[in-house]
Amino acid sequence: MDDVGRKNTLITATLLAATLFLGAPHLEAKRAPSANNAKPHPTQQRPVQEAPVQVAQPNGTLALVSEGAIVVDALTGESLYEKNAYEQLYPASTTKILTALLVIEEGDLDHVVVIEPEDTHVEPSAIGFKPGDRFTRRELLYAMMLKSANDVAQALARDNAGSIEAFAEKMTRRAASLGALQSHFANPHGLPNPNHYTTPYDLALIARAAMQQPTFRQIVGTVSYPWTTAQGGVVQLQNHNKLLWCPPWKFEGCTGLKTGYTAKAQGVLVSSALRNHREVISVVMHADKEGKWVDSKTLLTYGLSHLPESPRFD
Repeated sequence: MDDVGRKNTLITATLLAATLFLGAPHLEAKRAPSANNAKPHPTQQRPVQEAPVQVAQPNGTLALVSEGAIVVDALTGESLYEKNAYEQLYPASTTKILTALLVIEEGDLDHVVVIEPEDTHVEPSAIGFKPGDRFTRRELLYAMMLKSANDVAQALARDNAGSIEAFAEKMTRRAASLGALQSHFANPHGLPNPNHYTTPYDLALIARAAMQQPTFRQIVGTVSYPWTTAQGGVVQLQNHNKLLWCPPWKFEGCTGLKTGYTAKAQGVLVSSALRNHREVISVVMHADKEGKWVDSKTLLTYGLSHLPESPRFD
């Protein structure tokens, strides 16, 4: 096992141990709106400047531009800061977190998926399939989570459940089983649909469950993936999550997750970061182009500095 594998295994074991110790997740389903503030709960060029990170105001609030946001302790699920965390909003491509979770939980990731004609008509973000192309589920997961390809999400959903409608029902049921009761899903990619929505709180629940899967962690923490096309060529797929690799947005300790954008959803970002063996997960929804990065760095910084003492497992 390589260093990445050992690191992912250690982190996952810690998270699973916490789940067993604590019984049920600390994030329980809530229906009442939250208050804005949760309880403490190239060469010779100029150096790249760090992106700004907002600091808490004297009253303890953070100056966030996102309509809704939350940061949680990935170990226990405790909410560390919230803003409109129970407001129903469009998730855009962060929907693919749940899609990936369902596919990974199904298993057999080396199973070959044959692309059908219906998989080739999903836009705007696409890998560019042709009917009859063949890829493994594992390859498709990388394309979906790094390039955010909607046609890949379509193919994975159809392969998993037989139809998009059946897969969407599985998504809503799985979300509910995690306590995400204010969410409803209509497709596997997050393109706008009035019946496709979630909340920052629910999205944090889903992301926390996904990050307990070693394969998911490895995929969303990958900066670049060599995608072999059906014709045999190789294309590097770059992760859209700038917190992983792209100054000035790169965030030290970022472990992954997923970006999203549509005109209706605006900027959406789920992100995670690990320092000193402790991890937090943040969600920002309906933010502007720059704001989703600034807000996410602010929340991750706040969360990492407001973690409670680690529980002991005797």
